[in-house]
Amino acid sequence: MFPMLTLLSMFYYICLRRRSRSGTRSEALGSRRAVELGQRSALPVTVEVEQYGKEVLDFSSHYGSENSMSYTMWNLAGVPNVYPSSGDFTQTAVFRTYGSWWEQCTSSATPFRRTPPNFHSLDYLELAFEEPVYPTAVEVLETYHPGAIVKILACSLNPFSQNPPADVRWEVLWAGKPNKALTPQARQFSPSIRQISFASNLLRLEVNSTLLDYYTELDAVILRGVRERPILALYKIPVIDINDLSDSEEEISDAGGLCCRSGGENRHNLGNGYFDRLPYELIQLIVSHLSVPDLCRLAQSCKLFHKHCCDPLQYIQLSLQPYWARLTDASLSHLQSRCTLLQRLNMSWTGNRGAVTAAGFCSFMKACGLSLVCLELSCCHFLNEACLEVIAQTCQCLQELNLASCDRLQPQAFNLITKLPNLRRLVLYRTKVEQSAILSILTFCPELRHLNLGSCVMIEDYDVVASMLSTRCRSLRSLDLWRCRLLEELDLGWCSTLQSSSGCFQHLARSLPRLRKLFLTANRTVCDSDLEELAANCSALEHLDILGTRMVSPVSLRKLLQCCPRLKLLDVSFCSQIDSRFIQELSGLFPNVSIKKSFTQ
Repeated sequence: MFPMLTLLSMFYYICLRRRSRSGTRSEALGSRRAVELGQRSALPVTVEVEQYGKEVLDFSSHYGSENSMSYTMWNLAGVPNVYPSSGDFTQTAVFRTYGSWWEQCTSSATPFRRTPPNFHSLDYLELAFEEPVYPTAVEVLETYHPGAIVKILACSLNPFSQNPPADVRWEVLWAGKPNKALTPQARQFSPSIRQISFASNLLRLEVNSTLLDYYTELDAVILRGVRERPILALYKIPVIDINDLSDSEEEISDAGGLCCRSGGENRHNLGNGYFDRLPYELIQLIVSHLSVPDLCRLAQSCKLFHKHCCDPLQYIQLSLQPYWARLTDASLSHLQSRCTLLQRLNMSWTGNRGAVTAAGFCSFMKACGLSLVCLELSCCHFLNEACLEVIAQTCQCLQELNLASCDRLQPQAFNLITKLPNLRRLVLYRTKVEQSAILSILTFCPELRHLNLGSCVMIEDYDVVASMLSTRCRSLRSLDLWRCRLLEELDLGWCSTLQSSSGCFQHLARSLPRLRKLFLTANRTVCDSDLEELAANCSALEHLDILGTRMVSPVSLRKLLQCCPRLKLLDVSFCSQIDSRFIQELSGLFPNVSIKKSFTQ
């Protein structure tokens, strides 16, 4: 009882000292009441502004093509195209994935340790509006399979301003967990948002679609707000932060040593809970459960914890993606001395709008990249040719490189990837990589097992690429092309130049007996003979998407399900010969298969 009272007394003493410097609570309350009483009669009439998105500035992925408007993120700008109708419409914004199918594939990345449990985001988009306002409401018009949105943020930067602020801030307006609506019907999602201290015309939506049965579709976003800052938000009561209590040696001394400090050569400070008597390895195990920000905070508490929290063994894996809004050059510089043994690094989404510079990234990589085997850099728009040159020179052990949606990286930069001969997984989704660079990469990186070239519009002839793959990369396991005999995953969605009449799909089925995933999305020529070859040769098939074909009958579909016992996902949306009654019958006969059949209303 008495030690607890002593601790509380010391805490109260420090609080009084800090409050005497910043003003007492009663003074703050008195000041606020005076403002309220004095200004109540003169409060301006605030008019709420309603506006739709003007321009989509950035996004992590989309279902559509870079050369089209169907199912692309750009559809989110402007007034609604579909709402209040429900269903699968090409005029909406659709992300690339849904459900847990993609995480189950062999091509997916291994999850990083220490990812905060409240970080759920898997995709994002950033939407600019015409006029900066103090947000009062955000409304998202979801037209198909709603529930994917997990976070809404606002930015202090006006993307249309010629004079951007030196300090760009992001504030969370609302956050939640992944959700699944009770029905796939359209809805207007308008969560209760928190008040922020700046006007904004740039919003960011982050999504997680893993719980959804099908692709979520977004039609428009409405931002409501006022032009003038609410008067009561200008006055805030001083808040005492417990993390701020020990900011001077004088206070630490006066408080009797709340931090862990040694009182003598062979004495243990009772204030540290005898942590210094525990084995080093045990303390290491304990702190290994902390997130990166918590590690940094704990390192400031005392010398003992500073030693443990700065041990390079705590930073063999480092995911900075959850902290994209706060990461700067200074952050990387602070972490640099701790990451000398770094093997896996995730910096996806970080550093945009000047928060991290190419020079800051290069400095960090030169100091910490020698042992890297995995580097995730999706949507890192600060990357340039110099950054890739440093990666190529420093990270000779690199096996995994993700540059997805780094669409501002110039084509010539990709030639530097040829200097990474040990690469096994390479993601170049939505980049400007050219055919010549890809052919060089395949020549000098023969160990590739997983290659993602989705939406790489600069590649002219995929047949040439496929020929090189079959010649050089004999260990290949997953790709969005074909002609490699060990292929297990193949995504040919929306490749309209492929025609079933050429026999390519039947040849593919006969050549790839280990095929587990095949997406032939929106290929109108897929027919019964193609499915019969898949049934006869690809018994290991788990995921099949034949959305949009009119040439497949119920008979061949039933045969496929009977011959492919491992099948988990079958998408027959917009297959005109397959009606809903037959889908219900198949669902009853094959309960372990998730059969998708979207609709329009």
